[in-house]
Amino acid sequence: MSHASLHALSPVDGRYASHVDALRAHLSEAALIVERIKVEAEWLLHLALERPPGLQAAAQITPGVLERARQLAEQPPSDAPEIVKTIERRTNHDVKAVEYYVRDQLAAAGADAATLELVHFGCTSEDINNLAYARMLRAARSTLLAQFDPLVEHLKKWAATEAERGMLSRTHGQTASPTTLGKEIANVTQRLTRASNRWRDVVIFGKWNGAVGNFNAHSVAVPEADWPAISQRFIEGMRLDYQALTTQIEPHDWVAEYCDALAAMHTIGIDFARDVWGYISLGYLRQRAVAGEVGSSTMPHKVNPIDFENAEGNFGIANALLRHFADKLPISRWQRDLTDSTVLRNVGVAIAHSLIGWRALHRGLGKVDANPERLSSDLAQSWEVLGEAVQTVLRAEGVANGYELLKDLTRGQSLDANRYLEFVRGLPIPESRKAALAALRPESYLGLASSLVNDTIDDHVKDHRSAVRGR
Repeated sequence: MSHASLHALSPVDGRYASHVDALRAHLSEAALIVERIKVEAEWLLHLALERPPGLQAAAQITPGVLERARQLAEQPPSDAPEIVKTIERRTNHDVKAVEYYVRDQLAAAGADAATLELVHFGCTSEDINNLAYARMLRAARSTLLAQFDPLVEHLKKWAATEAERGMLSRTHGQTASPTTLGKEIANVTQRLTRASNRWRDVVIFGKWNGAVGNFNAHSVAVPEADWPAISQRFIEGMRLDYQALTTQIEPHDWVAEYCDALAAMHTIGIDFARDVWGYISLGYLRQRAVAGEVGSSTMPHKVNPIDFENAEGNFGIANALLRHFADKLPISRWQRDLTDSTVLRNVGVAIAHSLIGWRALHRGLGKVDANPERLSSDLAQSWEVLGEAVQTVLRAEGVANGYELLKDLTRGQSLDANRYLEFVRGLPIPESRKAALAALRPESYLGLASSLVNDTIDDHVKDHRSAVRGR
C-alpha cells in the first residue's frame, strides 16, 4: 500500500484502492476534467461541422486547429488534469479553467482570436458538466457490469449443477417444505437478472441549451441558426438522448433512475449475501480454506464468511449514497442551485463501494460448495414437513378437517418415519393414495424445483441474449 493510500480518509482510496482501479479512469476528479475537455473540444468540432449561418468563424477554422481539437476530443494529454487544476487555482472556477486550457491548446496549434472565441460558445458550465457526467456514468455502468455479469453466469451454472440437490427450507427460521439448493440460487439469479436489466435500460440524457435552457444568447448572437436542431445533433452524436426542456441544469431524473436501479440490485445482493452467510452457519454450505489466510486472531479453526459480510457492508454504504442521490438530484431551487454539483462529485464513491461489493460476493462464491452430508442429514430428520403433502391430499379427497389432523400430529413436535407411516396407514383415503404417501420421503418431496430451475435459467439466458442484441 502506498503512503497516499495508507493515509487516505476513504477506504476506496485506501484499503480497497486496488479493487476499484478500473473506475478511476471514469469517475475520478481527473476523469471529470478529461471529459469536460473532450466535450469542449467536441463542441468546437461540431460548430465547424455544422457551420451555423451567421457564425462565420466556424467555417474558417484551420486544419491544424481542427486536428488539435480532434486530439483533445479523443484523448487529452496525460498532464491535462494537473494543468487544469493549476489554472483553477487562479480562476476559482473549475469549468472556466477547462475552457482556458482548451483555448491555450488551440492557440498553440495556431488558432486565431475568432476561433478561440468559439471555445465554450453559448455554453453555461452545466452544458459541459451534464454531458461529462453522462459519459462518465455510462462508462462506469459498463465497468461495473463487466464485474457483475460473470457473477450472474457463475450463479446460473451453480443453480443448474445443484438443481436436484434437496435442501430443507426455513420459513420464519423454522423447518418448512423442502426445496433444492439450485432452485434457491436460481431465484436470486432471476432477481438479479431482472434488476440489472432495469439498470441497463436507464436512458442517459444530455442537454445543451445555455444559461437557463432557452438558447437566449444563441438566438441573439446568431439568430439565423436552428440552435435546437444543432444541439440535438450534437448530443445524439455522443450516443446520448436529447433533453429538450430544461432549466440551467439537466433535471437529473435519469441519474435518479440510474441510482435507484443500482441500489435495487444491491438490495438483492444484500439479501443473497445474508442467506449464504446463514447457510454457511447451518453447515449447508462449506467454505474452502485458503492457504495462509487467518480466520481469527485467537481461534485457529475458523474460516469466517468475510466476503459475504464485506459485500453486505459495501452494498449498504453504496445504497445510503445512491438513495440520497435519487431523492436529492431531481430537486433544484428555481432554475438551479449548486447542491447537485456537490452531490454529483460523490457518485464515484457510491459506485466504488458497489464494485467492491460485487467483487467480494463473487470472490466468496468461488470458495463455497454444497455440503451434501449436512443437507441430507437435516432432510432425513424432518419428517414433519410431509404434513403439508398429507393434508393437501386429504383436501383433494374431500376428507374433513385434514389440516387439523396434521396440525395435531406435527405442530411443535418432531416426527419420525414410524409415526408418519402409522398415521398414513390410518387415513380414510384410497389405498393407491396411501401407497403414494407411504413412499414419500422428505428428500423426495421437492415438487417441481429442478424443472423450475432448468426452465427459468434457460429463459433468462434467452432474455439476456435478446437484450444484448437489442442494445
